[in-house]
Amino acid sequence: MEKPERFSNLPEYAFPRLRSLLDGHAPGAEPIHMTIGEPTHPMPQKLGEVLTLHLSGFAKYPANNGVPHLLEEIGAWVSRRYGVTLDVAENILPLNGTREGLFNAVLAVSPERKVHHRPSVLIPNPFYQAYAVGALGAGAEPYFVAATEASGFLPDYHSVPSDILDQTSIAFICSPSNPQGAIASEAYLRELLELAEQHDFVIFADECYSEIYDDDAAPPGLLSVAREHGFGLDRVAVFHSLSKRSNLPGLRSGFVAGGAELIKELKTLRAYAGAPLPEPLQHVATYAWSDEEHVDHNRSLYREKYKIARDVFGDVAEVTVPKAGFFLWLPVDDGERAALNLWKTTGVRVLPGAYLSRKMGEKDPGFGYVRVAMVADKETVESGLTRIRDQLYKGDSRDL
Repeated sequence: MEKPERFSNLPEYAFPRLRSLLDGHAPGAEPIHMTIGEPTHPMPQKLGEVLTLHLSGFAKYPANNGVPHLLEEIGAWVSRRYGVTLDVAENILPLNGTREGLFNAVLAVSPERKVHHRPSVLIPNPFYQAYAVGALGAGAEPYFVAATEASGFLPDYHSVPSDILDQTSIAFICSPSNPQGAIASEAYLRELLELAEQHDFVIFADECYSEIYDDDAAPPGLLSVAREHGFGLDRVAVFHSLSKRSNLPGLRSGFVAGGAELIKELKTLRAYAGAPLPEPLQHVATYAWSDEEHVDHNRSLYREKYKIARDVFGDVAEVTVPKAGFFLWLPVDDGERAALNLWKTTGVRVLPGAYLSRKMGEKDPGFGYVRVAMVADKETVESGLTRIRDQLYKGDSRDL
């Protein structure tokens, strides 16, 4: 039997690709792994107590659309964080991890045709791979828009040709962005909403890094900007996760919030093909969304790492420490060469930027970068960053 073509052009996933690049070489020193964005800070307290209290829930099928307490707590968090009151029954759907939601939302929302063409899905480049796979799964055409230093590391969707915008069904935006840590301003989000109104498409906002930031002011969110400027939620789907906020990547718990019709379509697909979070884990998620103390502590730990990064790279003009997220996006000549060089000489493992991007004509916006995850303890992060600086940016070994 012939294989389907829709996923035939997918590149090898980033981390198997990285293993192929590095694993045949011995590390130059005691290894430090700075590739995967897997948080290592403390989880919220009492999770075990909550799970034990609700263990009997494993004996029944979970609520497809979320247990009432989880929906109410998510709604309360959205109200506290963004000042937006949602109808929790109509505007929120808990997710079994945001990757599930991002993929299935494209299937549920993107039509087969728009203005008599295969629809386009706008994707920032570099990007989280689920965006492109969701577009292909829905039969849409991924349309990559470079997010480079020149555009503030956010995609300039106003530069997209008008005919492409007219056939666009969905535009993805990630803020704070992975991998660059760029924050979409209120003005940026308002203008994107105006563009969506003008060309009749939906915005999918991946805000999974929204609670990790350096300044006192929290990054703006699409929900609050939409409400403040009089836009309805029918063009908005916002995705949040407990993985980064609460250091719970193994819980696989997040949510999507948006217009009632959009959420209704997602619920319909979930009923047939979705994977709701087991009920005991929904109660664990309820507790995590209710507690802000661990989030404040988590953010303080990342702020210490921002300071470490600024101190380590203070005299390296090419390096800018981001205001949000937990990645450094470091400029180099060639990301693969730099990653291999670092591993063989220093034992530090980083991710080539091109493993997160797609070539556009003759240029690849991720080619001249490496991504460095600052998720380990402070001492390990400082040691790793110091090795990177000394190998890539100092003296005769300077990579740039």
